[in-house]
Amino acid sequence: IINLNGSAGQSLGAFSVKGTTLKVFGDANDYVGKGLSGGKIIIQPKQSSKLESNNNVIMGNTVLYGATSGTLYAAGIGGDRFCVRNSGAHAVIEGCGDNGCEYMTGGIVVILGEVGNNFGAGMTGGMAFAFDKEGTLPLRINLEDVFYQQQMTPYWEDVLKNTIITYCNETNSQHAKDILDNWDRDKYLFWQIIPKE
Repeated sequence: IINLNGSAGQSLGAFSVKGTTLKVFGDANDYVGKGLSGGKIIIQPKQSSKLESNNNVIMGNTVLYGATSGTLYAAGIGGDRFCVRNSGAHAVIEGCGDNGCEYMTGGIVVILGEVGNNFGAGMTGGMAFAFDKEGTLPLRINLEDVFYQQQMTPYWEDVLKNTIITYCNETNSQHAKDILDNWDRDKYLFWQIIPKE
């Protein structure tokens, strides 16, 4: 485990392999986890920060581009093109910009907040979940390759909840804790985004 404090530059943890863990207390620039190959990346605000993670950007654009495996837990919002061409990594963040999960072919992505426009364009594999308190996802999703539903099977509900529990333990996210504390209500605010293929 490598613990870091401050602002990470471009391509934090690019091509990180299984057995490596990078934990950043601060924020990061573009291309976090580019080509991630089994490693774990955790980004959370500094412990002294009073910012609400779900209302603040913690990393830049094109995060997890071309990732094949591994995990990313980021207690904050990511930029545009999150998880483009992800083929196997698992990730949890608290919001993302436009073109999220574009051309994704594998992995599991949980977004505990709002997504930008054109979400899921060209997505042919994997699974995504979005916490949609404002009910705006139907306006932002690209329906050419995916469909979405709120009634998920018990299996996928368990996958979602256990993923959020792990994320909460790794990042100490108050936002995730609030969702888990109100799970019987908040689970109905999640959309499951499923590739048509």
